Amino acid sequence: MRATIDTTLLQQPFQRPEALRELCFIGIGGIGMSALARFFHEQGVTVSGYDKTPTAITRSLETSGIAVHYSEDLSALARSADAVVYTPAIPDTHLELRWYRENGYTIWKRSDLLQQITKSSLNVCIAGTHGKTTTSTMVAHLLRHSGFGGNAFLGGIAANYGTNQWSSPVNCCVVEADEYDRSFLKLLPHIALISAMDPDHLDIYGDATSMEQAFIDFSALMPSGGLLVYKWGLQRAGDLKGPQQLSYHARNTSADCYAVNAVVSQGGYRFDAIIDKEKIDDLFLPMGGWHNVENAIGAITIASAVSCSPQAIREALACFKGVQRRFEKLIDTDRLVLIDDYAHHPEELCVLIEGVRSQYPNAVCTILFQPHLYSRTRDLALPFARALAKADQVVLLPLYPARELPIEGVSSALIGSAIEHVPLLYLQSDAVVDWVEQEFRQQRSAKQQVFVIAGAGDIDRLPAEIKKRIEY
Repeated sequence: MRATIDTTLLQQPFQRPEALRELCFIGIGGIGMSALARFFHEQGVTVSGYDKTPTAITRSLETSGIAVHYSEDLSALARSADAVVYTPAIPDTHLELRWYRENGYTIWKRSDLLQQITKSSLNVCIAGTHGKTTTSTMVAHLLRHSGFGGNAFLGGIAANYGTNQWSSPVNCCVVEADEYDRSFLKLLPHIALISAMDPDHLDIYGDATSMEQAFIDFSALMPSGGLLVYKWGLQRAGDLKGPQQLSYHARNTSADCYAVNAVVSQGGYRFDAIIDKEKIDDLFLPMGGWHNVENAIGAITIASAVSCSPQAIREALACFKGVQRRFEKLIDTDRLVLIDDYAHHPEELCVLIEGVRSQYPNAVCTILFQPHLYSRTRDLALPFARALAKADQVVLLPLYPARELPIEGVSSALIGSAIEHVPLLYLQSDAVVDWVEQEFRQQRSAKQQVFVIAGAGDIDRLPAEIKKRIEY
């Protein structure tokens, strides 16, 4: 293919930031924070941290030997830490963070530390308001399985490896580039992918135009010889920068890279890929959702650009197990399907429900959704309602505030009031498992039932409970 990448950096050994013996992470259970914590722990740095509540991620960190505490407690401070790393989700009023600041410690945002890790490596940076976690995990898996190698810092748990981070002596990093708080502008992408620029994080950006400009600024960070891979059809695609550029799409042949001959098969998709006029045939992606075929095309484009062979790509894709909470099928039978997904933006919900329809065209689709953030719900209530109305039945849970304080008049009902022509129910979180079980047991038709659990808040604890209750 025409696009080629200067791989001179790969001749150098991968280096972590020097002179770091001890790090403290405030918000260590966050998906991005935990990846950095794991990395430095593997490098022999003493790592400890705080998070608000125990989770599967924090329990995994503790099992690996990282000390985690769950209350704001000055007696638990890592007073000998060389630096303190925090996530923007932590308020400035946090007792420990405030103490570290008042006592002159080196304080870094998560993005500052990631910038230091990647300052001298060949970086593959995957950005976009949605699709970036699955795509970055696919890219990292293709490079790892093919033998190319590389370090990975991901925004989800790769099912193949049970982790969101892995290390390699190869001087290459695959990084999920987070647009929140403009964090991705601190990276140096030699290969960049932009999957979407839909309005989000308007509490940070103010309006869609400013957010789109941030992605344009991100694309301009590439050095000479860099490659930009972007979703065909993006608004303002003509403003994107990059010495070399390739567009991709699931099926649109106007793009430089796309899928052909795609068919549903064995719970996934078989297809051929056209990558800048070159064909890679007989590919199998063992996961649902047409949007994941598109994600795969983007990942394959990058793997091809670093000279992974078609056979290596074919073998790696066929054994890709996906990402936890990304179209994750927990039950898949003729009567019942249970899907867990992180979707928390209207466009993500649209592609999620469309993916269900493509895989299960005759099923009754019920989506249980927990809105995430007051600001996002306020700004996107109508698009949320339109997306959810693509299902056959909608269940709304109370809004999950995360880092935000309440906004008057904003709740799940703001979305529900705009949903038309679809049965709608409001449920408290503690009533969901009982309701799903009853709904399934009282099944009133012979049609297959698909229950989709969606959201970025604490709804993630429900799918396992539902699966335990109704699977047999």
